[in-house]
Amino acid sequence: MNRQLLHTPEGVRDIYGKEYAEKLAVEQLIHNRLNLYGYQDIQTPTFEFFDVFSKEIGTTPSRELYKFFDKDGNTLVLRPDFTPSIARCAAKYYVDEKVPIRLCYMGNTFTNTTSLQGKLKEVTQMGAELVNDGSVEADGEIIAMVVQALIDAGLTRFQVSIGQMEYFKGICAQAGLEEETESELRDLISGKNIFGAQALLADKKVNESFRNILLKVSEHFGSVKVLEEAKTLAGNSRSLASIERLEKLYQVLCHYGVQKYISFDLGMLSKYNYYTGVIFKVYTYGVGEPVVKGGRYDHLLSHFGKQAPAIGFAVVIDDLLAALERQRDAEGLERVKTGEEPVTLMYDASDYEMKLSEAMALRREGKSAVLYPVQKGESEE
Repeated sequence: MNRQLLHTPEGVRDIYGKEYAEKLAVEQLIHNRLNLYGYQDIQTPTFEFFDVFSKEIGTTPSRELYKFFDKDGNTLVLRPDFTPSIARCAAKYYVDEKVPIRLCYMGNTFTNTTSLQGKLKEVTQMGAELVNDGSVEADGEIIAMVVQALIDAGLTRFQVSIGQMEYFKGICAQAGLEEETESELRDLISGKNIFGAQALLADKKVNESFRNILLKVSEHFGSVKVLEEAKTLAGNSRSLASIERLEKLYQVLCHYGVQKYISFDLGMLSKYNYYTGVIFKVYTYGVGEPVVKGGRYDHLLSHFGKQAPAIGFAVVIDDLLAALERQRDAEGLERVKTGEEPVTLMYDASDYEMKLSEAMALRREGKSAVLYPVQKGESEE
């Protein structure tokens, strides 16, 4: 036998036994919370046409997609991200719908990263999308639902960091930055590479006053008080309006009672170009990557023929499980309940029918039961 066949390719893994039982339990807890808010399940294909995730859409770079061809020569990709798929569905099935549409999903995404650094190429995501509602109340609903879902799943210490793409874009427009420069600067600031950002702005001969404001964006993080300072530096209506919306959002989150989990970071800028307004990430200790990512994408559905605002998020279940495991180790917390252990019934040829009847009776009561044959030399306990 070729023992190499026992191993999985790099970047993917098997999940089984108690670990998988806990994963299913956590997924169910989150799913219950989404249903409480009225979100209805939707399932999209594992692979889509390449154009659903194209550069114009503003999603994962082409080099990180798993691409292949169908028999007609069409380029297909394994989905790296759910949001464009949900946007396509909403545009197709709810094209004339004007009332808010609430959708939730669960499935695996695939990213062909060349440098893994401990990251998986296949991860499970759960999320929700709220379409046809551009209000700040919709922003608040989504973020509050994230907080409550994580609490339901057993996470106790985490922080929701909220940013605003429009604040940064407003300053870039005011400074006259070209789209390519803005994109490069966004990556540098998001990665906290201030020296790289300084060098880029100097190379592009950006006015010194705008240069200082753009570099200061990365310093606007912390409590709601940072919004006041950011407002004083916003010398354009676009950036100012984005800060005022964040202030309103904070008030909505206070009404939900989740304000202790909220912080702000105007230097947090997503790599997904389809985000248009508020963006957010959830961080917790013991995991290097955010366990939740989300934001507003008011123009994405127009690529599929529907003009509609939308906001959503995705929980990276694999990272959440790792965070829960480390949290338990540090704080001595109990595991997520995964159901009772099955009742074990041993049988031999003489009492098989009786033990089978017992097992069937237990299962009718909703209890788990397993039958084991008594092996030679083994006594029934």
